[in-house]
Amino acid sequence: MQYFSGRFKEKASNSILEFHSTIQFEDKLAYYDIMGSIAHVRGLGKQGIVTVEEAELIEKTLREILEDIESKKIQFSIEYEDIHMNVEKNLIDRIGDIGKKLHTGRSRNDQCALDLKLYIKDEIKKVQSYLMELIEILIKISKENIKTYMPGFTHLQKAQPISFAHYLLAYVEMFKRDYKRLENTFELTNYSPLGSAALAGTSYPLDMEYTSKVLGFNGTIANSLDGVSDRDHVMSFISDLSIIMVHLSRFCEEIVVYSSNDFSYIELSDKFSTGSSIMPQKKNP
Repeated sequence: MQYFSGRFKEKASNSILEFHSTIQFEDKLAYYDIMGSIAHVRGLGKQGIVTVEEAELIEKTLREILEDIESKKIQFSIEYEDIHMNVEKNLIDRIGDIGKKLHTGRSRNDQCALDLKLYIKDEIKKVQSYLMELIEILIKISKENIKTYMPGFTHLQKAQPISFAHYLLAYVEMFKRDYKRLENTFELTNYSPLGSAALAGTSYPLDMEYTSKVLGFNGTIANSLDGVSDRDHVMSFISDLSIIMVHLSRFCEEIVVYSSNDFSYIELSDKFSTGSSIMPQKKNP
């Protein structure tokens, strides 16, 4: 990025570029940025805003760029600030002025909002798959330990006898709620902002419903200003992860307590323990 806009006469200094650039941590958005661009250019072609041939060339080249990114053939530059401009620069270098048409009817504002939503949707599904795996393991161990008895505690005081299965199934319920919270966040996230442009849409006749379907969204956002500024899904996802970590932390701490010498209710495999050279009796979870 030689100049921030047409009115600037001098090139930005390296210190400004380093401070302003986000490419150092946005490489993980490359796939989502390119998928969003492919949907956008398909929409431009469908609406006759660019020719079908131009749309096909841009899509083909974007897929080639993605291949090169994934095989580490492309080095991103802070000169082009973020993932969006780095991809666009690569596109223009390869096919010239036709590549500039990709940005027709689009702003980095709706592009950023879109990439982040696509990324978070995938991350939600990953975390849900981990939770489901954990739930299945806990249920399996529970079925094997219905008649394995242990004290139930309140305030670390022995209260009532329970089965080990009952104890583990309490965590199954927690993780099921965590799964549902993520599902709710996914549902609220699943509306495409593409077509909002900078904040108030564009005069180009974009088909937002079409591009939202190409990208696998439930539909489009109802208000373009909200579309580019909404980050509720980020806060919701962080909140969901925080609650999951509280449950995991609680579970881990109880494993530490129950595997200690004073309790000795469970024993961890040596594969998940550490020792001490000066205190050989210790087996730390």
